Amino acid sequence: MRRTRRAAVPAQPGGPVAPALRIRSVLLSALAALTLVLGVFISLPAASQAAGSLPCDIYGAAGTPCVAAHSTTRALFSSYNGPLYQVTRASDGATSDIGLLSAGGYANAGQQDGFCQNTTCRISKVYDQTSRHNDLLPGPAGTAGGVDRGADASEIAVSAGGHKVYGIWISPGVGYRYTGVASGVAVNGQPEGAYMVASGTHVGSDCCFDYGNAERTPSDTGNGHMDAVSIATTCYFAPCTGSGPWVEADMENGMFQGDNGSNTANQGNNSPYVTAMLKNNGQTTYAIKGGNSQSGGLSTWWSGGLPTRGGYRPMQQEGGIILGTGGDNSNRNMGTFFEGVMVAGYPTDAADNAVQANVVSVGYAGETNVPNGPQGTVTGPGGQCVDVAADDTGTNGTAVQLWNCQSYAEDQHWQHNANSSLSTIGRCLDINGNGTANGTQVELWDCNGVGGQKWVQRSDGSLFNPQSGRCLDSPSGATANGTRLQIWDCNGSGAQKFSVNGGAPVAGPGAKCLDVDGDDVGGNGKAVQLWDCQSYAVDQHWFHNGNGTLATLGRCLDINGNGTANGTQVELWDCDGAGGQVWNQQSDGSLVNPQSGRCLDSPNGATANGTRLQIWDCNGSAAQKFALS
Repeated sequence: MRRTRRAAVPAQPGGPVAPALRIRSVLLSALAALTLVLGVFISLPAASQAAGSLPCDIYGAAGTPCVAAHSTTRALFSSYNGPLYQVTRASDGATSDIGLLSAGGYANAGQQDGFCQNTTCRISKVYDQTSRHNDLLPGPAGTAGGVDRGADASEIAVSAGGHKVYGIWISPGVGYRYTGVASGVAVNGQPEGAYMVASGTHVGSDCCFDYGNAERTPSDTGNGHMDAVSIATTCYFAPCTGSGPWVEADMENGMFQGDNGSNTANQGNNSPYVTAMLKNNGQTTYAIKGGNSQSGGLSTWWSGGLPTRGGYRPMQQEGGIILGTGGDNSNRNMGTFFEGVMVAGYPTDAADNAVQANVVSVGYAGETNVPNGPQGTVTGPGGQCVDVAADDTGTNGTAVQLWNCQSYAEDQHWQHNANSSLSTIGRCLDINGNGTANGTQVELWDCNGVGGQKWVQRSDGSLFNPQSGRCLDSPSGATANGTRLQIWDCNGSGAQKFSVNGGAPVAGPGAKCLDVDGDDVGGNGKAVQLWDCQSYAVDQHWFHNGNGTLATLGRCLDINGNGTANGTQVELWDCDGAGGQVWNQQSDGSLVNPQSGRCLDSPNGATANGTRLQIWDCNGSAAQKFALS
């Protein structure tokens, strides 16, 4: 039964001056260090995590306590049972705190899924799990970037501890900050350490995908005023080894791979999940480490003297905190963040190793570089994609246009909703001024249900707006990047061929949705049934193809054995063009299969979750109402 779902680019870091791109230390005794490391290494992935074994427990026991701990995937203290992050719903502005399945455990993704169903949500706050309340909010405008927006909450789902969890998908314009001096965070040359688990495949070279210590206000105040760990393909100080990505230290006005900037011994980390570590005694020494978060230990890319360039000896940290941006709010890079902490003091190598072992024990799994929500693309003339101007920022009134298709572009991933709207980055495809005249341009706007936001895919490949009676159109069939789209009289031309590749829900009896048993697995023979509508459920997004088939998860809605008799059940099967896979929408709301002459039917009009569907003589009853978007 379905209860909850499982988951399936040059600038200057922190400010000007650059080539391409943008309170104590305690040593563990040998015996205590060995006990700590061994105790963590024997931990295994499980529904809950062993008491005392989590990163902040480990660092605390080593005398370097966490002063900030942020994650959307799990608790970082074994005793923590508070919220991980907050989501804000686009439809009504309501908020919800997303917590844990159990104390010291993993995120309750089902809580987010239920709250954000049939709309989109943004991550509007990332809670600090320490008692210091160093929570992160979308950052204010800085000297190198405008106001940040929160990440799309459902953009990237992965698995941790065997549970579906969400990461933070950072794209240009997304970022978080603690503005001011965060409680307990190092300032003026105090020692500190930080790590984050992030993607080694969703990375870029622009500035800056950082986590850690930054200026108290979003402006570059000089060398040594930052101390943040970064993962990027930025070779700021040449030469570099390979093409990265590298774990680097953003200490303001430089992405340091070790030593005095250039460090050819830093060979980079490109696994899907990377543990990126940085520690700095604030006076003379720093270290950079990286590892695969799914297996193995850490590589120490640098452990030695701080840069001899002016300003770094001693450090001059200011105690702010950033996630996904540079210190001056340079917010042009991309990345995926899962967890991270900052500690007071210079951590021991034993503690670092134990933390890496704990991270590996989580069993992080899934792709980290491709958005995997139910959103799909809308392709138009010339094979171009329907895109929102201004690179994923998406404010009201932003132009909707054609652009080269880019799998990583958040604003090219559209969701076709049950009310026939098309939405991306929290807003809907809308006709300017809710207009109806030929040539009226389309734009992005808050989803509000008006007629100018209804788009129906038709068999000739057009997207029809019923209120205006006109179709989405590329002026004169233009296909160049930046072509602004409009509405025009429907004419069947190539200028009006727009294919919704994300599918849409099929609403059935009892306001349930057409669903595939098995939570997005979809093998041959899987039962097709009714279930509560879930906008995040990939197997509830159906493509109505030009040949009459309905497809999801790469397979088609099929009649068992290609049968024609009353009561024959339907299922999912490889799309093969058989007559049992053709479904035509009738004016009474039914879906008829021409080969059998019968309609898709819910036995006796049942509406319970899990009701297995069949074919039956068409009778116009409520049991046979299945609405295609």
